[in-house]
Parts: sequence; structure tokens; C-alpha cells
Amino acid sequence: MSTPAIAVIGGGLAGSEAAYQLARSGVPTTLFEMKPVRFSPAHNQEGLAELVCSNSLRSTDPESGIGLLKQEMELLESVIMQVARHTAIPAGKALAVDRRLFSTAMTEQLERMDHLTIVRKEITSLDDPDLEPFAKVIIAAGPLASPPLTASLMEAAGEEDLYFYDAIAPIVVTESIDMDKAFWGSRYHPEEKDYLNCPLNEEEYTALVQALKQGTRVKPREFEQAIHFDGCLPIETMADRGDQTLAFGPLKPVGLIDPRTGKQPFACVQLRSENRDKTAMNMVGFQTKLTYPEQQRIFSMIPGLEHAEFERMGSIHRNTFVNAPKVLTPQMELKNKPGFFLAGQITGVEGYLESAATGLWLGLFLAGRITSLPPVTTALGALLNHLQTPAKKFQPSNVNFGLMPGLNRRASKKDRKKLYAARAVNDFTTWLQGEPRT
Repeated sequence: MSTPAIAVIGGGLAGSEAAYQLARSGVPTTLFEMKPVRFSPAHNQEGLAELVCSNSLRSTDPESGIGLLKQEMELLESVIMQVARHTAIPAGKALAVDRRLFSTAMTEQLERMDHLTIVRKEITSLDDPDLEPFAKVIIAAGPLASPPLTASLMEAAGEEDLYFYDAIAPIVVTESIDMDKAFWGSRYHPEEKDYLNCPLNEEEYTALVQALKQGTRVKPREFEQAIHFDGCLPIETMADRGDQTLAFGPLKPVGLIDPRTGKQPFACVQLRSENRDKTAMNMVGFQTKLTYPEQQRIFSMIPGLEHAEFERMGSIHRNTFVNAPKVLTPQMELKNKPGFFLAGQITGVEGYLESAATGLWLGLFLAGRITSLPPVTTALGALLNHLQTPAKKFQPSNVNFGLMPGLNRRASKKDRKKLYAARAVNDFTTWLQGEPRT
């Protein structure tokens, strides 16, 4: 019996990885790439797997979330990792590549593969006639998917479940917060522990506002418009609107009583639990365009966060992504469009390798070489689990320890990372041994 053919839309990192894994498994695969017929506002090279914003694939530290993800991807024989190692350039503890060499090598690798056909054509709809011969379709069109394809995806996913802008707040390691200054409690319900509160007096609040106004900001990229919505304004933009804007907005202290004073503070920064074990906290309302060093400097002015460790910094940028927990199955199949799968940033992950990792897992899964999701205690498993974790307002995430279950023990920063990493390595190895991977 012949193997049913699969189509992949989009030759970025996720699409290239998925197509490679399918083809090398003997699955007849067609990769549709719209370049050079059409370029997105951010792309200018004809090659596949073009790196747009940076040539860095981030840290190689095996005791970091991204370092663990690299290890796991290499164990799964990721082509992205193979080519990245081959085209690497010196970058200290980071893995950086020569962008043009990387894209060229990826393109050459895919062009010479058996079972893979590359078609340079724009797919404008999920109902495109060119997709009819395929048993399954992977949509890996990236955060800048073309308007007609985006409109078709919006119809399939639901207009209210497709987003076009990230508004991401920083995530702080709970153990790094000074609990002598912060306190648990929800508005009007001090006995509840849904939020961790960092109270500010008037002098501390004023200093924070001035720092936010003066902080160095990331300039919009050429293909982005600096358009923000009132529901997710950058914290510094709110500060620009008036000295008291934050005190009546995300830092309003109403209903919060500081147990140290028995009084309501002048202002209060709230942090919301990022996971069930409360090992990581999300800074409510602190989406920002400040540079990473400025975020570290300014947010450490907040009482209780003087020595905060950040699992993730804040950001706001152009992106197209779905409300994954609502519209995707655990296997990243569209619930309303059986046979159509998503991979890459459009699923709700952040970062080059995170995007590639979703394509890697999906390609192997559809090829039958793996049959299950990795444990949530692993980097890849935690990332995929994020796409199935319901949230009031789902936001994309990169890989970090805050996505994993807690360790159920206190440990220093150095030991904590070692313990997370050791557990991940053990659990990933055990899981992989139980998969077919023939």
C-alpha cells in the first residue's frame, strides 16, 4: 500500500523541519513555499529557513530551558540543529549561525531529499485545489502569514481565536521574590493566594514611573507598525499618559491590604501564578517594549523584586497565532478542520527553536516515528503542554522552567536549575526509549 501524501505550507524553520522528518521517513511530502513569487514584509532571501530578526539560537547552557530543548531536538535528529551546528559562528555561550550559509545549507539539504517535492507557489486558502490530493496538511506559515491565508485560517479557527499582536509580560521565579516585602492575597480577599503583591509607597511609585518614562525602548522593526490597543498597552506607554495612570490602572491598590502596615498601599504591583505549583509568577499588566537590560534594571526597583530572576522578559510585537488550547487538539490538529495541523509560531510558541521544535515533533508524529507527547517535565513536553493549557488570555511563550511542574522542594538558584535539567534529561530519555523511531 502506498503511503498517503502530506503537504506542508511554509518553508520557514517549522515547515522545513516537518517536511524533512516526513520525507526521511518515506512519506511523500510536498512543501509549498511562496518565495520568490511573493515575499512577506520581513523576508528578502529566496532560500528556505530564512532567519529574519537575529542569527542567534540562544544559549547552549544545558541547565537552561533553551539549552535543554537543543539537546532534546538533537536526540530527535533535528535537521535544524544539524545545519545550525554546521554553520555556527563564534558567539560565546550562545549558538549563532551565519544566516546566509544556514539558509543555503537548509535549502540544499531539502532539495536533494527523496520523497520531498518543493513547490514555489503561494497557497492562499485551506480550500486551495492544490491541497486536494493530500491526506493531511501542515500549516507552518509563520507569524507573518499572507493576508488571504490568514483570512482562511481565521475562518477555520474562529475570528475571535486568531490574534495578530503579542503582549507578553515578564515571568519571575517565585523563590527569587523577597517575601518579607511581598504578600499573597486577592483584591478584597486577603485569605486567598491567587496573586502575589508588591506594595509601593508614593515615593517608590513616583521613581518607578519616571524610570519607565525614561527607559530605553525597542524600536519597531521595519515591517511592524507601532499600533497598540488600550487593553494591552506597554507599561511605559501608560506611564507616558500621566503620572497617576498606573496607580489607577494595573498598579491600583484598591482592595489590597499590606499585612505589615494594616493599610492599603499607595500602589501595588500584582504577580499572577504562571503554573499550578506557583514556581513562576507573571507580572500583571507589564507587557513592554523596554529593552531587556532596562527591564531588569527598572523592574528591580519594585519592592520585593530587587533580586528577581526572570524566566522570561516582556515584549510586544507583531505576530499571528491561534488560541491553541481552544482550537487545537494535543496533536496540533485544528478541531474545526480535521486533517489540518499547525506548526511553528502560529501555534503560540515564541522563538526560532521553539517553532522548529513543534515542526520536529509534528513531522515525527505524522510519520508514525513517535506516538505520544513527551513528559511535561521535559523542555519539549512543557512547550507542547503550554499549547494545551487553557488561559483567560492565551499568550505565546518560549521554553522556560516556569512551564514545567515544580520540584516540590526548595533549592538555590544554581541547584534548582540543575535539578530541573537532571529531571528533564532522565524523563526525556525514558520517554524516547519507549517510542518506535524506526
